[in-house]
Amino acid sequence: MNPKAVLLDVREESEFVEEHAKNAIHLSKGILERDIETVIPDPDTEILMYCRSGFRSILACESVQKMGYRNVFSIIGGYRAMKAAGWEMVSGR
Repeated sequence: MNPKAVLLDVREESEFVEEHAKNAIHLSKGILERDIETVIPDPDTEILMYCRSGFRSILACESVQKMGYRNVFSIIGGYRAMKAAGWEMVSGR
């Protein structure tokens, strides 16, 4: 994984607080378009998005691509697949 890549959790706040991938940034799908330019100003940044199962993150990727972000990817299978694969998870903010 690119050490400069941003891991972005696009699930709801309650899902993120319950448990999320270590070092993930949270921007729920509902506020993504409003806040992404502030949180990740460089449209060339590699962004790896995930949600619970992969569907919301696919839609989120499409949305930010329309905003000019060129290096965005959805993690196939989302949080569930990441957890099953042994990604380190943490709870809280």
